[in-house]
Order: sequence, then C-alpha cells, then structure tokens
Amino acid sequence: MLTLNKLLARGAGLAPALLKRAATVELDWDVRQKSRFDATDSQGRALGVFLPRGSVVRGGDVLVAEDGSLVRVIAAPQSVLVVRHCSEHGSAFDLLRAAYHLGNRHVPLELQPDRLQLEPDHVLADMLRAMHLIVSEAQAPFEPRAAPTARRPRTGMATPGTITRTTTTTDPPQASTPAPTPRGR
Repeated sequence: MLTLNKLLARGAGLAPALLKRAATVELDWDVRQKSRFDATDSQGRALGVFLPRGSVVRGGDVLVAEDGSLVRVIAAPQSVLVVRHCSEHGSAFDLLRAAYHLGNRHVPLELQPDRLQLEPDHVLADMLRAMHLIVSEAQAPFEPRAAPTARRPRTGMATPGTITRTTTTTDPPQASTPAPTPRGR
C-alpha cells in the first residue's frame, strides 16, 4: 500500500508536465471530506491517505506519497440535486433565498451562478419546490463551498488578525515594570 500524507491544493507549485503524468484517483465528496481513507489509483495501486485532521481534499488537489510520487484527485460524479430558478414564477434572487435557508440548516452546498447543488434529500427537495424552484437529480462532481470558519491545515503562518511577536537577539531586553499598587483612601 502506498502511503500519501501531504496535500498540495490545486497542485500548487507543480509543473503542468508533472500534473499530466501523475496517476489519478476519483473520489466522491463523502470520501474527500475525510482525512484518512483507502482508495485505488488509475495505475491500480492501493492507496492509504493519512492527512491532518480537518483536511478536505478538493478536485484538482494533488496528494504526495512518501516515495515522492504524485496522485491527482478528480471529483467523481455522484448523485446530486440541481436547483435552478423558475423564469416563469421567479428570478435568480430565489436561488439566493434558497442558499440562505439551506445554509441555516448547515447543508453542504455548491454555489454556481445559475444553480445550486446539494446531496440528495427528499425533504429539502420538497422545501425547495415549495419555494417555486426547479429541482432535478443529476450525476455530477460535487464541490461544496467551505464554511467561512473552515481552514486548511496550518502552515506555520499567522492567521489574519492575529498579532505575533518574534524575539531576536537584536531586540533590547524588556524592562519589567512593577504592578501598580492600590491607592489608599
């Protein structure tokens, strides 16, 4: 089994020739949102993927094996609900309203300019139809939008809005100031 434990988002920094030569693995959303899973690549090799907790693999990402070999991830087609607005009874604004309601339910959702995609759920499909939206089933890759608080594993960089201080040998020593004493009355 080939062990893969590094993820390069969208193959960042790799030459196109390397990406073209890399083996591929097709994974659906249920597998790609896990940090540990087994799979088989296009060359028939058994893969064991061990990524940091919270890692999410996206279509186009590249997994790197311990031996340096590369495996490009393809988002596999899967069953999805495709939601479009009805031009006779509404407008594209209805998709925004639907995205709001689905987001309040923490539903993984793929946003496109002309449609929404979500995993099949008959209750949600009925709710969306009641909102005069057109709901159909399809086989398509599913790439839901990451939550605003979701992050890729830390890379050692400070996150925006945090203050970090690195002390070097050229910094003067910090003088300690005594704590203020309470004043008597």
